[in-house]
Amino acid sequence: MRKLVGCVAIAVFLSASDLRAEESPGWDDVPTIVAAIEAPLIPDGDFPVTDHGAKPDGKTDCRQAIADAIRACHEAGGGRVVVPEGEWYCKGPIHLLSRVNLHLNKGATLQFSNDPDDFLPEVHTRFEGTEVMMWSPPIYAFEQHDIAITGEGVIDGGADDEHWWVWKRSGATDIKRLGEMGEKGVPVSERRFGGSQLRVNFVQPYRCERVLIEGITVHRSPMWCLNPVLCKNVTVRGVTVDSHGPNNDGCNPESCSGVLIEGCFFDTGDDCIAIKSGRNADGRRVGAPSENIVVRNCTMRDGHGGVVLGSEMSGGIRNVFVEDCEMDSPNLERAIRLKSNSMRGGYLRNMQVRNIRVGEVSDAVFRINLVYSEPESGPYPPAVSDVVLENVTAEKCKRPMHLVGLAESPIQGLTIKNCRFGGAKQASLIEHVADLKLEYYSQPEK
Repeated sequence: MRKLVGCVAIAVFLSASDLRAEESPGWDDVPTIVAAIEAPLIPDGDFPVTDHGAKPDGKTDCRQAIADAIRACHEAGGGRVVVPEGEWYCKGPIHLLSRVNLHLNKGATLQFSNDPDDFLPEVHTRFEGTEVMMWSPPIYAFEQHDIAITGEGVIDGGADDEHWWVWKRSGATDIKRLGEMGEKGVPVSERRFGGSQLRVNFVQPYRCERVLIEGITVHRSPMWCLNPVLCKNVTVRGVTVDSHGPNNDGCNPESCSGVLIEGCFFDTGDDCIAIKSGRNADGRRVGAPSENIVVRNCTMRDGHGGVVLGSEMSGGIRNVFVEDCEMDSPNLERAIRLKSNSMRGGYLRNMQVRNIRVGEVSDAVFRINLVYSEPESGPYPPAVSDVVLENVTAEKCKRPMHLVGLAESPIQGLTIKNCRFGGAKQASLIEHVADLKLEYYSQPEK
């Protein structure tokens, strides 16, 4: 174990990771990555939900009216399904179709039922990185293209300590049973959990192409808030997530390729942004990484982590770029976090972070933990390599860095450049890190 103490440390350790970094995209490639993320192709034309009988009284079930508007829009070749100002009650999920933009005007609220039975029949989804047939997410799309959710309105999942969130405590048996099915390779069609106590994620496009989520506000999600899965070309822009329930991660791209998250505000009950790619054997079976992801100009307040990789990352995560973000709250635990364990396998490779202002975090500014969550060891040690933090400043933290690798798979290729981590109560903790460069790194005295 090594601890970093003192005011300033300047060192250079060269290794094979320097050569690996040359093979991966860098900051000069980010404009190309962003330019390749295609926006949805959605024609002009509005389809108001009121034309199909929806009423904004907060009581009348508008689900069928919204579904009818979506179908009419889709069959006409696409356009905007417009939800005007008012409170619109949905007793069940909204399923998007190709070339449809669900647009919530300013002052509009989609208030979803919090009765799980309203979210049947089962759909093909993922729970914490394992594929399953279970309750539908409140807003869901399966194998569609050119879809969007836009506007200045609010989506409210209605979750609270008596609805959805209570299953955080009581759903352990179902979680274990699903995990065992994933490990045994039970076909997804036979993993039937429609009557279970597994919580749904709020907004989930699944196997979709060209997805836009822009401008909306998210409240009271049952579990993860925004969760594109196995999607290509995803843009999340100008979204506000204010949801403090258990596992209320703000935005979780999962096994997605080409993702831009920009100009968003996160105040959450779990990680603000968590990039994932499937869990354990089931994640390895699907084998789809999350890759080519850009996060920029976002603000993080409460949460377990600001930008996080893992812990469900068995399909691998690579080429993640984070810049120009602000992270500050006594209830924000870490700024940059990578988490996994030897049940996962997979890799976390080429994450580059720059120009991040951290006011206060309650734990470490930068944390990598490869013994996360599951106490038992497994035969699939994850590989972590080529992570660069540059121009990251922090004013207050428990410790600057908490870096714990595995003896059989030490962390490779970490670079901390021109960073200042101040106000630390404890020294950095470093275990099983084989390759670390500190360039003009400052840890001021307490």
